[in-house]
Amino acid sequence: MSIQTKIRAALFGVALFASSLASAQQMVIERVGPVLAHPWGMDFLDADTVLVTERRGILWRIDLASGAARQVTGLPDVFARRQGGLLDVAMADGYVFLCYSAKQDGGSATAIDRAVIEGDRLVRRQTIFIGNEATRSGHHFGCRLWFTAGHLYASLGDRGDRENGQNAASHAGSIIRIASNGDVPFDNPHNEGWAPENYSIGHRNPQGMAMHPGTGAIWTHEHGPRGGDEINIIQKGANYGWPQVSHGREYATGRRVSKYQSLPGYEDPVWVWMPSIAPSGMTFFPNDASGDMFPEFKGHLLVGSLKFRRLYLVELGSEAENNGLPKSERVIIDGDIGRIRDVAVAPHGRFAGSILLLSDESQGGLFMASRK
Repeated sequence: MSIQTKIRAALFGVALFASSLASAQQMVIERVGPVLAHPWGMDFLDADTVLVTERRGILWRIDLASGAARQVTGLPDVFARRQGGLLDVAMADGYVFLCYSAKQDGGSATAIDRAVIEGDRLVRRQTIFIGNEATRSGHHFGCRLWFTAGHLYASLGDRGDRENGQNAASHAGSIIRIASNGDVPFDNPHNEGWAPENYSIGHRNPQGMAMHPGTGAIWTHEHGPRGGDEINIIQKGANYGWPQVSHGREYATGRRVSKYQSLPGYEDPVWVWMPSIAPSGMTFFPNDASGDMFPEFKGHLLVGSLKFRRLYLVELGSEAENNGLPKSERVIIDGDIGRIRDVAVAPHGRFAGSILLLSDESQGGLFMASRK
């Protein structure tokens, strides 16, 4: 069991809204590029160019200065149904990594491809991972990516079958860690009965992932059922409890999923939302000069919300006062662009410190929040 959980009741009073509006008055939000249908993930190709996925199976490269957008070809065939499709994208070590729902006998499974981008085309594309839980369900693919120190981390949802959370032999309901070519790192947990790629288990549907810039720890957040959305700090070989331990409630009955919110042997979340905000996308705001555009956000966490169409600033305490864990939150964008699916911060160049957002709507797209 880990550090004591902080629970946010998500009751938004006058003080919180006043804080939100004061921040929003200093922020300009502009569309960048064309209208997109349900964009899902993004990453920087370079300081001025962003790769953006559309869930239906399209990858765009968008110039941040001009808004010019071009489709990238050479993509995999995706299972674009319900929550499935072309999901996250990450650039690392000269490769483009794509996480998507792949068509399989028996339905679909979460897969990861690696490719090189040449002009507007992916070349030398290969599938480096495919989940071992093929199912006809169109739910809970997870599919956030993060690359660090030669390792690719990916979040895999439970595919709508909660029992997968505690089935360590299944990739579903896990955070996996693989090498950039798909090999299994020698220092993965390799616990008895675990799929070799699994780094942690007990997850429901994680759709946010980022590395803490100070500690190097991987942080994730995941959807709970009718409440119980969580932020977790991922530890090697740990079990995060779903569904044995949960703050969430059943959709149909409102009863608790589990009578336990904490148990020995399971890692506690460091933040819980009650009720659910449906979090998606997450990034740490830079704590260096690249974050000077919004100095009040430095070192804190930005989290998108699908349900409330908001961008949250989750404020972290200092190491001395709170071990660097979440201590409070406030809304900094409220309903301006629709459902926020992903969030990123431009790390350098003329757009450094600008906040990029994906609006997951049928008439959605890429937006940039900056201070003029």
